[in-house]
Amino acid sequence: MAAQLDGPRLEPRSGAARRLVVFLHGYGADGNDLIEIGRAWQQLLPDTAFVSPHAPEPCAGAPMGRQWFALTFRDPDERWRGVNAAAPTLNAFLDAELARHKLPPSALALVGFSQGTMMALHVGLRRSSPVAAIVGYSGLFVLPNNAEPEAVAGEIKSRPPVLLIHGDRDELIPVQALFHATQALAALEVPTEWHISPGIGHGIDQEGLRHGGEFLARRRL
Repeated sequence: MAAQLDGPRLEPRSGAARRLVVFLHGYGADGNDLIEIGRAWQQLLPDTAFVSPHAPEPCAGAPMGRQWFALTFRDPDERWRGVNAAAPTLNAFLDAELARHKLPPSALALVGFSQGTMMALHVGLRRSSPVAAIVGYSGLFVLPNNAEPEAVAGEIKSRPPVLLIHGDRDELIPVQALFHATQALAALEVPTEWHISPGIGHGIDQEGLRHGGEFLARRRL
């Protein structure tokens, strides 16, 4: 039986959910790591419910944390296998949360950090009903090892607007990953914007938070 996800939630500031933002945390963290972003965005997005599920697996590299999939950094294809293996569990959770709030699939936005960005891009572009938007912090777009973007073109079912944000001092996932992702997404005709946070490592600064919140607000989330 597939794992069932759960995590902290924030109800809409207005009291009525018209949109849903799902945060996908990074490797070794958990849902509590990102839910505070929802509090920071509530004024911008008053009709939006927020949820930040804990990833399905305990993390070997961080005993108190969780992972969407294992990372050994020894196998160049482990990210590709990982996002594919974790996708059904995440999709089931997204469907359940939309049903919980009685919202259509188009009311959903995904916001990821690091490994969570990998999941957001992988799942968000393959859902049969397009999500409203994807925001990815400090992550990358996963492709099969040495493959060109065209190799996955047949899997892409929707092309929601994407915003990628990355620190130029990121020591874990270098900022070049942002440029590789934007080029790959452009090749797949996915509309993409990006922002680089100067002096920021593997994290999110206030300017990055502002860009993410305003990007979602423009999509009426």
